[in-house]
Amino acid sequence: MHSSNAIPQRVVLLGSGSRRPGLIAAAEQLRPIIEQYFEIVDEDLNETSKPINLDADMAIVMGGDGSILRAAKAMRRKPIPVLGVNLGKLGFLADIQPDQLESALEKISNGKYETINHLMMRCQVFENDQLICDETGLNEAAILGGPPFSIQQFDLYIDDEFSTSYRCDGLIVSTPVGSTAHNLSAGGPILRKNLQAFVISPISPHTLTVRPVVDTADRIYEIVVPEPNQSTSVVLDGEVLSKLDSRHRVRIQRADSIFRLIEIEGKGYYRTLREKLGWGGSIDQTKHDRNQV
Repeated sequence: MHSSNAIPQRVVLLGSGSRRPGLIAAAEQLRPIIEQYFEIVDEDLNETSKPINLDADMAIVMGGDGSILRAAKAMRRKPIPVLGVNLGKLGFLADIQPDQLESALEKISNGKYETINHLMMRCQVFENDQLICDETGLNEAAILGGPPFSIQQFDLYIDDEFSTSYRCDGLIVSTPVGSTAHNLSAGGPILRKNLQAFVISPISPHTLTVRPVVDTADRIYEIVVPEPNQSTSVVLDGEVLSKLDSRHRVRIQRADSIFRLIEIEGKGYYRTLREKLGWGGSIDQTKHDRNQV
């Protein structure tokens, strides 16, 4: 892999030790490996509210994909490149296993990596014409119902033009990074992570002809729920942003900030899909001869 990136020298360590037992101990075991290659200038392994020194060349985030999402939000004003170390389960974004860390850091120190810029979304909630919520996310905004768990109507507007009405259990607007999360479980497509697009996926639609839609990230998407349940809410990257009633509009568009993820030589996107999502079924992934049936 040829890269024009400058070689990192200064790193910050981030993690979700307050949510994941054992993370602090695991991070301490990995610290000597990191210090062989880079200077650690700051750290927050417990998700405290203290300001983090982002005057660094990259961040090493330990935990799972949830840790990556929270780190992306914390670094939205200064998006330094991120290397994710998986101390969780799936680890689609946190792609490096602890026993792979030393090899990954050696490749980074030798310039054998790329930094991929990923789209983030800005999610705003308006009550009539008053802005009441304004947050940035990396994965998805989902409008979800609650008790009494009835099918709801979701009206979608694109660039102020009415697009369609969905009758379903919920509606997901996802970035390419988030396309392998809730969107995928709802039957939505996988988008390559650096595409500049959003995917809109209904959850359990009432009509068989309703399908997910992919459109450019350069448009403005607005959603109204005319008759919501009492607990209908918009959820951004797994955290409730606001409850909704018929006076609310949810606006989603490209964020000004980006998320920068480090991709190591030999850890390409399609390899991650195969290994993490079991893409390819029972085919022997060790056989790469394209002529072999």
